[in-house]
Amino acid sequence: MAFDNPVALGHKIGETMRTHRTALVLGGVIGLFSGGFTGMLLGAGVCFLIARGIRRAVRKYNPQEAFFRATFTVMGKLAKADGRVTESEIVFARQVMAQMRLNDARQRMAIEFFTQGKEDDFDLGAVLKPLEALFRYQPPLKFAFIELQLQAAMADGEISPAEAALIAEICAHLALTQQEVEALIARMQAQDNFHRHGGASGGFGVDHAQLLSDAYGVLGVTEEATDAEVKKAYRRLMNQHHPDKLVAKGLPEEMMEMAKTKAQEIQAAYERVRQARKAAG
Repeated sequence: MAFDNPVALGHKIGETMRTHRTALVLGGVIGLFSGGFTGMLLGAGVCFLIARGIRRAVRKYNPQEAFFRATFTVMGKLAKADGRVTESEIVFARQVMAQMRLNDARQRMAIEFFTQGKEDDFDLGAVLKPLEALFRYQPPLKFAFIELQLQAAMADGEISPAEAALIAEICAHLALTQQEVEALIARMQAQDNFHRHGGASGGFGVDHAQLLSDAYGVLGVTEEATDAEVKKAYRRLMNQHHPDKLVAKGLPEEMMEMAKTKAQEIQAAYERVRQARKAAG
């Protein structure tokens, strides 16, 4: 119980008062002038409660926290979509946590959210609702979110019919068109292939023709695209995946390294296409 340790209780009260000291002082001053000593206490108490309520509301609807929660709950929902969670899906979730370099507390939170998403009564709409307005005005965040979920769905090598149906439901909540979804899936598959086939390294034994085809897919263009179209696609994708811009828009800071990796893969794909075209004259 809290009262079993008076020292800890005192520290907690002191920390709370320091956190809300501006509200306490302001309320106290207003109350003092309007109602004397009693008014000072009452004013300080009222302002304290208002400030604490606002602080809790801001923390509750913090876009980065909402993104963090949705990331792992929806990932859990996708993992359970076809009836059971595979080892590859669990490994992918762990890899995401490792890339985010979560401390113990945040990792426990991520695991708890992932577990919540697997529950039969999980409300997908409720967890996506806080993000709908944010995504409406920050499209790059929307694409970053759905790309990660598509990677989770493809963790076991394919997107099952149940996962496809759930992805369609997620995209409906986030106002993504079917055309946008299909283009994203094609790019995610190309990106996965590009990574598996050697990516930027392109060392000995690599099928360079296949790797070049994958690179075009990463950029979302065909080999028939003009140089101007290739460059335009590259710049658009880099603008969408710029780590600093994404964090400024509401991406959790823990995901910055993941965003950097994504941007590096886009850069590598563009360089492969550019060099191939340069060599072809």
